[in-house]
Amino acid sequence: MKCVKCRQPAVVEVRRHNAGFCREHFVEHVLRQVERTIDELDMLRRDDRILVAVSGGKDSLALWDILQRLGYRADGLHVHLGIGEYSSESAVKTRAFAEGRGLTLHEVSVAEELGFGIEELSRRTRRIPCSACGTTKRHLFNRFAREHGYTVVATGHNLDDEAATLLGNILHWQTEYLGRQSAAMEATESGLVRKVKPLVRLAEREVAAYAVLQGIDYQVDECPMAVGATSHLYKEVLNRLEEVAPGTKHQFLWGFYERGRRHFPHESRTLNACKVCGEPTTGEICAYCRLAERARAAAAGTR
Repeated sequence: MKCVKCRQPAVVEVRRHNAGFCREHFVEHVLRQVERTIDELDMLRRDDRILVAVSGGKDSLALWDILQRLGYRADGLHVHLGIGEYSSESAVKTRAFAEGRGLTLHEVSVAEELGFGIEELSRRTRRIPCSACGTTKRHLFNRFAREHGYTVVATGHNLDDEAATLLGNILHWQTEYLGRQSAAMEATESGLVRKVKPLVRLAEREVAAYAVLQGIDYQVDECPMAVGATSHLYKEVLNRLEEVAPGTKHQFLWGFYERGRRHFPHESRTLNACKVCGEPTTGEICAYCRLAERARAAAAGTR
C-alpha cells in the first residue's frame, strides 16, 4: 500500500478512510483530526491554561504531545494510584516524557491523600476498582485544576473508549449518562472545570501508531485492576464489527453526538459545596468524600 498523499510506501493503514499514510503524512493526519475535533466542538481557546491528565499510557502522553505541537499551553497532572509496580512504572514513563520535552508536570498521590492507594480503597469499600478509581481521579483532577487556575482539563479518551462507554450506556439504558456523554463538558459556576476529550476521532490503534512513530515511550501494560472490566468486552464487540464494516465505531459515536444525544437532554443539576472538602456535589457530601469515609470506617472496624 502507498501513502494516499505522496505515493511513498505507507506505514499505517486507516481502513475507515480507505487510506494508507507514510510516517510524515500519518502524523499530519493525526494532528489534523485532533485540530478538527477541537474546532468543531469548540473545545479549547488559545488563552486556555490546559491541564492534561497523564497516566503514562499511550493516549494521555500522545495527547500532551499533540497539544504542544498544535501550539497550546498544556501542563500535565499525574495521579499516583498506588497499584504496585504498575503505578511505579507509569510514574517513571510520565516523568521521563515531561523531562525530555521540558514540560511542566504536577504529581498527586492517592496514598498521601487518603492514607492508602486505589487497590486498598477498592477492597475496603467493596467497590469495583474502576469505579473507585474513576471517582477518585475525577475529584483530584477537578480540584487541582480549580485550585491552580487551570481553565480546562484534557483527557486522552479515544474513539474506542467513548464508543465502548456509549454502547454500555445504551445496553443498560442509562438515560442520565446518555444525556451527559460528550467530548466537551462546559464549566459551571459551581466549581466544575471544563473537561474535553480531543482524541475522540482517533481509534486506539491510530493513537498507538502515533506514539510509536513519535518515539513516545509509554506504559504498555494494562492496569491489573481493570482485568475483567465490561468495557473490555464492549471494545471487543465493537472491534469485531469494525473488522467487517470499517468506520462502524466512528459512525456509532459521532452519529450519537450529531443526532442521538439531543433525544437525551442533559438536565441541569443544582450543585452545592461538599461539606467536607468544598468540591461541587449534588448532595451534602460528594461521592469522593463518602467513599473515603467508608474506607476509613472499614479500617477502624478491623482494629
